[in-house]
Amino acid sequence: MPKTLSTESGAPVADNQNSASAGEYGPLLVQDQHLLEKLARFNRERIPERVVHARGSGAYGYFEVTDEVSQYTRAAFLSRVGKRTELFLRFSTVAGALGASDAVRDPRGFAVKFYTEQGNYDLVGNNTPVFFIKDPLKFPDFIHSQKRDPYTGIQEPDNVWDFWAHSPASTHQITWLFGDRGIPASYRHMNGFGSHTYQWVNAEGRAHWVKYHFKTNQGVRSLDAEQAAQTAGGDADSHQRDLHQAIERGVFPSWTLYVQLMPVEDAADYRFNPFDLTKVWPHADYPLVKVGRLVLNRNPENVFAEVEQAAFSPNNFVPGIGPSPDKMLQGRLFAYADAQRYRLGVNHTQLPVNAPRAAEAANYGQDGYAALNPNGRNKNYEPNSYGGPAQTDEPLHAPQPLTGHTGTYTTPAHSKDDDFFQAGELYRLMTEDEKSRLIANLAGSLAQVGRDDVVEKNLAHFHAADPDYGSRLAAAVAELRSAQED
Repeated sequence: MPKTLSTESGAPVADNQNSASAGEYGPLLVQDQHLLEKLARFNRERIPERVVHARGSGAYGYFEVTDEVSQYTRAAFLSRVGKRTELFLRFSTVAGALGASDAVRDPRGFAVKFYTEQGNYDLVGNNTPVFFIKDPLKFPDFIHSQKRDPYTGIQEPDNVWDFWAHSPASTHQITWLFGDRGIPASYRHMNGFGSHTYQWVNAEGRAHWVKYHFKTNQGVRSLDAEQAAQTAGGDADSHQRDLHQAIERGVFPSWTLYVQLMPVEDAADYRFNPFDLTKVWPHADYPLVKVGRLVLNRNPENVFAEVEQAAFSPNNFVPGIGPSPDKMLQGRLFAYADAQRYRLGVNHTQLPVNAPRAAEAANYGQDGYAALNPNGRNKNYEPNSYGGPAQTDEPLHAPQPLTGHTGTYTTPAHSKDDDFFQAGELYRLMTEDEKSRLIANLAGSLAQVGRDDVVEKNLAHFHAADPDYGSRLAAAVAELRSAQED
């Protein structure tokens, strides 16, 4: 027997086919509670989409420790080999709106929520180890330049490249983005990175700076520009479809987690600023250390409730893990949580996908939009005499020494702290075919820019990275622009 259809208050619905009216041909009645409830709820089915990373897919799974790392961190979920922790992973594109195509040239978000016994730990990264900018003050400007122009309503190459012309540190990430890995064939076939530098601290208080690398066990596969155009035009949901169907078939995608570990005392005299998000740490200096395996094995039951309402914040740490002086990370520690309060409300952490698994969160926050905690008997202030939650007096991570005066500063340069050398190193690592595709991808975009000075500024950046890189790109852009004029 089917269940009885009811209103949201539980009353049975007599007729779900016809609205109540004043007579057979008369106007509809305000007293038709079922009609008004359905329309009002329908009007509110959408929440504000994310300003960035709006287009996303997600799945549940687990993380299993395969190698001993407790000598580096006291985080409980990393404490012993064989330990498993439930998680939720959300993939996304950065610039596209909620209905955008998956197969586009854009960085991919790689956000992991670990449901640990010490609370949720959120690692919010990308499929590239670097980013376009160093300071969060420029993030709104950067995103505005990549989004739709307020006058034309479309993404304008002039805006995109004008911002990059004024941001030489973007050269490294641009080289990643327009290279062969700029358009992953699927979410399963790309790597993930924490991108930022974080801190690990062990039980003895010994701290290391750490970078995360999730290496796909499916192998890296990407699309070239032509394949991507065909895929995006034929199936805008290609990556979502691939992820969902693979898990439904029992083909569970997995990644191996490695970390790079830098003793904290190395940072001050390292040859470039190790907290600069536009640079990577060479593996020769800090080799990869294997940690464990991430597996996705369960699709969400409701994409809106679990993928769209999944709320990540890089300031969700657990004991043994903390932040670094990475300026971009510092900005995100505020911005992500604030964005979720705007999108989902102050009680978004009580939603099932965001709630901690091991124990109910115990704090003195109360009320607000969509409050789910029904217990009003607990005292809502601290300290109190009624056994309410109390502080531990144990810091989550190690303190960071500080010097100097308050003010706005350009980060002091280290001995090899320019904006171009790693972009050049990446270019020189490419095969001849990879270089040719990179040049073609870049030229196809840069040649659309109308201002000569913007084109020249960008070409100068690529020439500074590598003379061959700059010369080949300049020739390719000139050829395309000449053809356009003809």
